[in-house]
Amino acid sequence: MENILDRFLRYVAIDTQSDENSETQPSTAKQLDLQKVLCEELRAMGIEASVDSYGYLFATIPSNVDKPVPAIGFISHVDTSPDASGKDVHPQIIPDYDGTPIALKGVEGLYLNPSEFPELLAHKGETLVTTDGTTLLGADDKAGVAEIMAAAEYIVSHPEFKHGPVCIAFTPDEEIGRGVVKFDVKRFGAEYAYTMDGGDEGELEFENFNAASATVRIQGRNVHPGYAKGKMKNAIRIGMEFDSLLPEGARPELTEGYEGFFHLISYSGTVEQATFSYIIRDHDLTLYENKKKFICSVADEINRRYGEGTATVDVRHQYYNMRSQVEPHYHIVTKALKAMEMAGVKPRIQPIRGGTDGANLSYMGLPCPNIFAGGLNFHGKMEFVTVENMQKAFQVILNILSLYAEE
Repeated sequence: MENILDRFLRYVAIDTQSDENSETQPSTAKQLDLQKVLCEELRAMGIEASVDSYGYLFATIPSNVDKPVPAIGFISHVDTSPDASGKDVHPQIIPDYDGTPIALKGVEGLYLNPSEFPELLAHKGETLVTTDGTTLLGADDKAGVAEIMAAAEYIVSHPEFKHGPVCIAFTPDEEIGRGVVKFDVKRFGAEYAYTMDGGDEGELEFENFNAASATVRIQGRNVHPGYAKGKMKNAIRIGMEFDSLLPEGARPELTEGYEGFFHLISYSGTVEQATFSYIIRDHDLTLYENKKKFICSVADEINRRYGEGTATVDVRHQYYNMRSQVEPHYHIVTKALKAMEMAGVKPRIQPIRGGTDGANLSYMGLPCPNIFAGGLNFHGKMEFVTVENMQKAFQVILNILSLYAEE
């Protein structure tokens, strides 16, 4: 079998960044570059696999037991976040990490420092894979991809390993909230599934944020600055005023646990026109709906101050909290808990402060909790993963399949 680290390094070398401004599916053609590689590798293992016109890779490994066993799916996404470049990734491998700051050698003076990221200290003695400070790493979610691929290779090369039907899917565009828009659940064929898209070792999640995006457009009025008094409406400054009217403490950098937020993710514009983009998150459905109403009420206040039509808001729902869809099938959670314990992993059930493809899939009739893939500090140059975490996640996949086959 191929070393899981070597597999992971091959995958992160392929740029698969998605694009929220694209209207195509998948949003970027380069995501297909990795999908084609994965499809060819699966076929070389003797596994039936294909990539459809929407960029979804589906693969199936038939059962090798002589009794009915539920078909279990494992899912990861191939795209990386638009928040940071995923091109020309240069991973750094840190064996036997000693707990000291790690120089990210692509940027002079930049360090991954335990004083800022204390979670590093939980991984002393392990092999870390970091960025060089110029890009993200891509552990979100190529760590999950590597783990599922390693499990597939193990299954076909160890016929003595007993399992029911195994369904594999790799999706595009998860990072922009469109990961399963065209996903064919019936074709996938799984009765239950797990996304391998969580963070540190032991994470198990079956509830996530309710999520929406909000695009705020400010229409200003440009007048020569020498003669602007009483006439100019500076769209940039009005947009800043709009942002100041949102709750001060409801920002991601000031919240944790079940606390929701408004997150300003980008802005652009001139005196004449400006656009501010937000994401809105909350685990509680009522609070989520109230947040959507509130951002619209801020636009009303701006229009009261500066005239009708100054501010417009386009709020778009992205996904709901999966908890209500997973709890009626709680045995899939208990299976994952036992599988972790069998792998020597201490499970930690917690809410996702984000979302996964599993959230929407759960509402599409495929209950789909989320399991750790082993990475941390996603979406930026401080991202890292440990080889030990990936190996544990790989073992959890196999343990889940064994548990269903033995039942």
